[in-house]
Amino acid sequence: MQFETLAVEISDGIATVALRNEPVNAINQDVRHELADVLEILREERVRVVVFRGAEDVFSVGADIGLFEEAQNWTTQEFRTNSRILGRVFEGLKQLEKPVIAAIDGTCVGGGLELALSCDVRIAAPDATFGFPEHNIGLIPGLGGCSRFVQFVGPGKAKDFIFTGELFDGERARELGVVERIADDPMDAADDYARDLLPQPPQALGLAKRVIDSNANQNPQTASLLESLAQSTLLQTQDHEEGIKAFREKRDPEFTGK
Repeated sequence: MQFETLAVEISDGIATVALRNEPVNAINQDVRHELADVLEILREERVRVVVFRGAEDVFSVGADIGLFEEAQNWTTQEFRTNSRILGRVFEGLKQLEKPVIAAIDGTCVGGGLELALSCDVRIAAPDATFGFPEHNIGLIPGLGGCSRFVQFVGPGKAKDFIFTGELFDGERARELGVVERIADDPMDAADDYARDLLPQPPQALGLAKRVIDSNANQNPQTASLLESLAQSTLLQTQDHEEGIKAFREKRDPEFTGK
């Protein structure tokens, strides 16, 4: 499948999705629809790990201002319909039972940050730039900036950053828990991270992701039940059997995802 605003490469189980909507990787309607198409590719069994990346000086500045100008002529129903395109992409990444990594260099604000928050692990340059400047055009971050960002930083800090539009760098993002790792070259670091995950059992990684995400807002009893159900499923997999066998034979396991 050919894309105009994205570059997609799949090699040895790693799918790399690069934003290529020059000059600042703004998210317009073309990007929205192509991300939706890419999501279907990422669901394929040949993909084990996903890496999202931008350019060296910009991950994404978020929504194209022209999109909002166009949206002024939409009905509220049309706006919600168009918003759901990207919303389904972000939710789809969360539901994908495989690790999704964001490699962030340069500017990552607005919808670009919302995309990054939909990934599982974020690796950023120390001088990357984060924030939600939507108030400058009289809007709020409406596709995870309010609902998902608060889960990372808490309600007080979420309000503070969204009220003021204050920008923060990669080091501050790590302190806040918005990114997990800092690297001078986040692209290379993300590629290394993805390769390190390839030998791991795919089903175990996928279910760990779903259980952790599902338990974020559950009471301890429900969380424990979900964890137990996932574990009971994994006990019946060939990968579990292979892991036990490899341990006994003192060798590295060869996981197949079955």
